[in-house]
Amino acid sequence: MTSRPAVHLAVPVDDLAAARRFYGEILGLEQGRSTDHWIDWNLRGHQLVTHLVPAASAAAGTSDVDGHRVPIPHFGLLLASEEFHRLAERLRAAGVEFLIEPSLRFAGRPGEQWTMFFRDPAGNALEFKSFADESQIFTT
Repeated sequence: MTSRPAVHLAVPVDDLAAARRFYGEILGLEQGRSTDHWIDWNLRGHQLVTHLVPAASAAAGTSDVDGHRVPIPHFGLLLASEEFHRLAERLRAAGVEFLIEPSLRFAGRPGEQWTMFFRDPAGNALEFKSFADESQIFTT
């Protein structure tokens, strides 16, 4: 059996039903195992676990990136362009409020990318992005 590196990420949520709706129905992630205080999600082969932590607070600060105040901490995925724009429309249709609207960052420069930021119902910041050229993900 060949294995590939995968990320395990645990995030606090204050309402598992809201997490189930957001991560399962809105983001479309497949649900794995769960109990009455956590839910596993398949984040493209990576394990995302939403843990019930009453009164959880994820906000720590922001960082300036290409003219935007990016929330710290945050997590997310790199998507193909078409998938990025479909997700943005699905989020809009679900009434999700963007912290940073879907926008083009670093236009015409190495690492050009579409990006968007929003929060889950517990306040965890998420970023989804799509690079114009995936070979430039780590280009300086």
